[in-house]
Amino acid sequence: MITWQADFYRRPLRDEGQPVWELVLCCPEEEFIAHAFCLQSDATASWLTAQLQAVLHHHRRPDQLEVFRPQCLSLLQAATQPLSISVVATRRTPLLKAHLQDRIGIYKSMAAYSGEPYQPSSVESPPPVPVPENLWGDRWRFGAIAAGDLIDFIDDNPIPIRSTPSFLHPLTLKLASNIPIPGVIIDGGRQSMRLTHWFQEQNPVSLSHIPGPPDGLILEAGLCDRWILATFEDSDVAEAGHTFQQRCQKSKGLHFLLVQPDDSGTTYSGIWLLQPT
Repeated sequence: MITWQADFYRRPLRDEGQPVWELVLCCPEEEFIAHAFCLQSDATASWLTAQLQAVLHHHRRPDQLEVFRPQCLSLLQAATQPLSISVVATRRTPLLKAHLQDRIGIYKSMAAYSGEPYQPSSVESPPPVPVPENLWGDRWRFGAIAAGDLIDFIDDNPIPIRSTPSFLHPLTLKLASNIPIPGVIIDGGRQSMRLTHWFQEQNPVSLSHIPGPPDGLILEAGLCDRWILATFEDSDVAEAGHTFQQRCQKSKGLHFLLVQPDDSGTTYSGIWLLQPT
């Protein structure tokens, strides 16, 4: 599968009294990067389609386009529709984000540089909101499993919904088999599969413990969504949250979210390997 990463947004540039937008395309597999500028008044889906077609004359057609910025998602979806290229919303576009950071120096050297504050990969996130009460399970807890055992757990159990991409595999991250991989385990009870499907729709990215009072467990999901999974004042749970964060530092950020009907260890509903972007 050929995947391009794309961004289309205004830069710290102005021309003819208008903000200047830039399309950036890159492909990890083919190691190419393409750029094109336009005035804000020309920043349309039809302009994007024309630019994509021009790049396609020199490179193999991608199967999908990965986009991390919510503000340009719908424009790129409209632009790629006549080209039969799917668009995937994901925060995980490391090559693209690194290139955008590198281009700051180029903008500063241009006559159109405006000097305005600019964070190339910054995406504004709304305040976190609680998970719908009618979905929440019976109970939850922090936990951990050794990296080697986590691999066996994923391979040996028929978990119907899973997101365990190879780039988040403990072996890919070169983690020792005895390193504890922290996680959050939810006993969903009768709500287990409904909750699992809801998580899958949100596209989980990472979990974090936020010290209080009260303490909170926050889920980062989608391109910029944030969800409050739990709030708590119990000192033991707070200490477990602190341990969770410490273990994340030692596991290169790798952690997991597991949903199961109960703690019997016989059936599971869904699992996600997570890591902050």
